[in-house]
Amino acid sequence: MNETLKINERDNVAVALSENESGVPVGHKLALVPIAKGEPVIKYGYPIGTASAAIQAGEWVHDHNVKTALSGTLEYNYEPNFQPLEIINDERSFMGYPRANGDVGIRNELWIIPAVGCVNGLAEKAAAKLRAEGLPDNVEDIVVFSHPYGCSQLGDDHEASRKILADLVRHPNAGGVLVVGLGCENNTMEAFKELIGPVDGSRVKFLITQDVEDELVECGKLLRELRDNAVSVQREPMPVSKLRIGLKCGGSDAFSGLTANSLVGAASDRLIARGGSAVLTEIPEAFGAETILFNRCVNEKVFNRAVEVVNDFKNYFISHGEPVGENPSPGNKEGGITTLEDKSLGCVQKGGLAPLTDVIRYGERIKSDGLTLLEGPGNDIVAVTALAASGCLMVLFTTGRGTPLGGPVPVVKISSNTALAERKKNWTDYNAGVLLEGKAMAEVGDAFFDFLLDTASGLLTRNEENGYRDFAIWKQGVTL
Repeated sequence: MNETLKINERDNVAVALSENESGVPVGHKLALVPIAKGEPVIKYGYPIGTASAAIQAGEWVHDHNVKTALSGTLEYNYEPNFQPLEIINDERSFMGYPRANGDVGIRNELWIIPAVGCVNGLAEKAAAKLRAEGLPDNVEDIVVFSHPYGCSQLGDDHEASRKILADLVRHPNAGGVLVVGLGCENNTMEAFKELIGPVDGSRVKFLITQDVEDELVECGKLLRELRDNAVSVQREPMPVSKLRIGLKCGGSDAFSGLTANSLVGAASDRLIARGGSAVLTEIPEAFGAETILFNRCVNEKVFNRAVEVVNDFKNYFISHGEPVGENPSPGNKEGGITTLEDKSLGCVQKGGLAPLTDVIRYGERIKSDGLTLLEGPGNDIVAVTALAASGCLMVLFTTGRGTPLGGPVPVVKISSNTALAERKKNWTDYNAGVLLEGKAMAEVGDAFFDFLLDTASGLLTRNEENGYRDFAIWKQGVTL
């Protein structure tokens, strides 16, 4: 008998786990019963689309005979269906860096943040000069977050760019931050300082390059002051409740929802049960599975905000003349994902079982413990940046196809299958594929949570070892 996996008792398809006589590729779906044209195709216990042609039992089920059922915005009713997580008081800790305002970082880096894209080049040059001098052991890197914005933008776009940059200035993974401006940009230093709010002057410094004779000399001076201050901060034991993680997937395959995303969901639940925070984003990759999240909202106020964010994103697609179901990618499809509903039902597994406690807009920061939904697109670099800006100290990134992507904070890559983990060891931090090979979720979940605490305590991720630090701001409007 062919080895297949039926995920939910309501499903009318199963996932092929091995080569089979029907020629259904590994990870792809085959029909368990005949499915008439127009009938829903059920996976994870939910519809992933409708049959566009009659499908026979045992037949391959994919985009040649299934189409999305998504279109337009919807009205929703709040039908709460969740249980609070059982609180865990085991006094777990990690070794983090305390900040003067009470925040805790898991890295002690120097960050250069251009207030406007015109100074990107000189910021990179200043960073290279300091790096060449050598950094102390506990000042772990110097990073420039280059971008093209801070000027020539209007309205919401300009404010969103400023918010993301301000969020990074306040981020606790930076032991020192140098904000570099030009002097004539829309994002004036005076207004930017007002947006940032009060800061520790020994940790954050500002420079307007048009006001000085030699900007590289001044950058070097300020960076050395920041370095000398940052070196005095040492790692200390911190309660797990101080840990904030972002949840992201990219380059997904059909096993992502079954292994890697489920493992990340288990880790998220373990953290939240100990008082920590997790943030879920990629709003377009919840389309078709959004009611699962809506019904886990802790109250109707949170539910209404979640509905607003999802429908606003659908209207964003519609306003640009794009269908809301324009997903998955070619790589997703090759890996066995057929429709956006199929992808979304796997995607939301990253949120575990915790109640949804808050919803925040793009550029806003985490406001509460527990599980938060963050407005943001599915684009990998934009989403990872948004998660970091919200206050996440690391991002858990699941993948079935593989990616070298980095971000402003450590990005832990979790492979959905063992073949990927073995082929791309230089990209992969953890292999969730063992869940398909007989390992129990409880065992793997405990080991993975230990690994996350080790990462928070200084274990480098592959993207850090490779020096990959990607950064992108979401642009929606006019550029002058």
